Amino acid sequence: MKTIALVAGGPKEYLPKLTDHHHPQVTWVGVDKGVFYIQESGLPISYAFGDFDSISSREKEELTNNLSNLSMYSAEKDKTDTELALDWALQQHHEKILLFGATGGRIDHLLGNIHLLLKAINDKRNIEIIDRQNHITLFTSGTYTIKKHKDLRYVSFIPISHEVKGITLEGFKYPLKNCHITIGSTLCISNELIHDLGTFSFQDGILLMIRSRD
Repeated sequence: MKTIALVAGGPKEYLPKLTDHHHPQVTWVGVDKGVFYIQESGLPISYAFGDFDSISSREKEELTNNLSNLSMYSAEKDKTDTELALDWALQQHHEKILLFGATGGRIDHLLGNIHLLLKAINDKRNIEIIDRQNHITLFTSGTYTIKKHKDLRYVSFIPISHEVKGITLEGFKYPLKNCHITIGSTLCISNELIHDLGTFSFQDGILLMIRSRD
C-alpha cells in the first residue's frame, strides 16, 4: 500500500520504532525536528516541511545543503508545520498517511493534531496517528471490522461530533446495541476484543478510535 509517513517534532520518547513501519512503498517526510528523527532511524527522507524554529542555525544550514525537497516557512503563519505537511500529503493521493511525533509535549499541539484527522473525512483517506502507546484513527458512519492485536489490548471510541447515533459493538468485552452517545461521553473508553475479529458500526456522526497498549 502506497503510504506517506509524516514525522513531526514531538518529544522523541513518544516515538515508536520508525523502522517497524517501513516498507518499499513508504515515502518518509520530516516535519521540523522530525527530519532528524528520520535520519537517526537510518530511513530515507523524501521531503521536509517546517519553519525549523526548534533547531539550531547549524542544523538549519545542514538541512538546506543536504535536502533538495525542502519547504521552509516563516514562523509567523496561519497553519502549523504539521498541517502544512498534511495538506501536501493529501494532494499526493497515496492510499494511507501515517503521522508520527504528533503526541506528547504541548497539549495545544496534541489536540490540534488529533483534529487534523478531520481532513480525511472529505478525502476518504486513512490517516492514522501512531505513538509508542497508541494508534488513533477517525471514522465516519458505516460498518467496520477490527482485528485483535496482541500489543494494542484496549480499544476506545470517543465521539468527535456532537452526537454519534446507533453505535453497535460486536465481539467486544462490553458490547453495545444501537446506542447513542454524545460528545463528552466516556461510555466507550477501555473496551477489549474477546475474539480475533470484532465489528463496530454507527449510523451517523464522527468517531475517534484509539487502540492502546497496557
